[in-house]
Amino acid sequence: MSPNHINKKTVYSKKWILSMVALLLAFSVLSACGKKNQEGAATASPSATAAAEGKPTDIIATYKDGGKVTRAEFDAFVNVNKMFSPQLAQFMTDPSFQQDMLKQLVTFRVLSSKADDKVKAEADKQVTEQMKAITDYFGKQEGGMDKQLKDNNIELKDIESLMKMSFYTMGSMEGKITDKQIQDSYNEQAAAHAFDIATVSHILISLKDAATQKDLRTKDEALTRAKEVKGKLDKGGDFAALAKEYSDDPGSKDVGGTYKDADINQWVPEFKDAASTLPLNKVSDPVESSFGYHVMKVESRSTKPLDDTLKTQIKSQLAEKSLSEFAEKEYPNLIETNNLPKPEASPSPAASPEASPAASPTPAAK
Repeated sequence: MSPNHINKKTVYSKKWILSMVALLLAFSVLSACGKKNQEGAATASPSATAAAEGKPTDIIATYKDGGKVTRAEFDAFVNVNKMFSPQLAQFMTDPSFQQDMLKQLVTFRVLSSKADDKVKAEADKQVTEQMKAITDYFGKQEGGMDKQLKDNNIELKDIESLMKMSFYTMGSMEGKITDKQIQDSYNEQAAAHAFDIATVSHILISLKDAATQKDLRTKDEALTRAKEVKGKLDKGGDFAALAKEYSDDPGSKDVGGTYKDADINQWVPEFKDAASTLPLNKVSDPVESSFGYHVMKVESRSTKPLDDTLKTQIKSQLAEKSLSEFAEKEYPNLIETNNLPKPEASPSPAASPEASPAASPTPAAK
């Protein structure tokens, strides 16, 4: 088992869909609603109904400069998001969720309308690529793409419309990010070790089989075996040969146990901490992690340089931050009418006599 806690096969096989969902859910709608439900900050009123009820032509919201959202447009927007994140279905009648989705829709509409022709031309190419990937992916699922569209009550053009709004918006926002902003953000994140990389070789003595998750050995047995490996290395044993013989990490045992110039932030905390602090080019004592015990050797540590790939990543981060700030600060001033159900705030707990300012001989501390 690799010290990386991410299942890379899953991540890369769905890379296109993850990147799109991250864009479509830029305001973390799911997290926001889940948190509100857990905290009881907002609950659906008994009269709250699904947004789909009513006439498709009903105007459910209006915003500045003659903007309007019909029930059909809102439903299509929500249903496309639900198609890519089925867990959103549980929030469909939640007023907080509906309000957050309206915020996202209006924000995307307003900002995408500001995209220039250059941004649109580049975004259209991306949309074409993404739409092909989407239709190919869902076409291989049970029932094909037609079933997905029918089940979610949408058409292919609804997905394409949302894709265009999303890419137009992000392209426009990214175009406003300056080189200085990127450099400043890089410096700030680098100081917080966000871009730390290291070349690390390790031999993992695992507690469980990587494929089946069945127990291989007890913790004491694993530690004894790790110490055995450490002893052989101290006597001049070849690290690569011992990794191939002893390591339970299928991702590195055949390449000397080595991860070269790897992002240390992807690793489990214990392995990350060791990679950050161990003396260079010295074989460590066994390091315990959730996977078992690692005998490690850190060959180098450095900071990822600000190359074109990282510049693009940071630019997207800054654009998403600007997008969120616009939604929070500017959106309330855009809306003129909003006919969607409103969240009901939970009643404040009745203040006890002891908690009342009047019951205290001194003013309550602020």
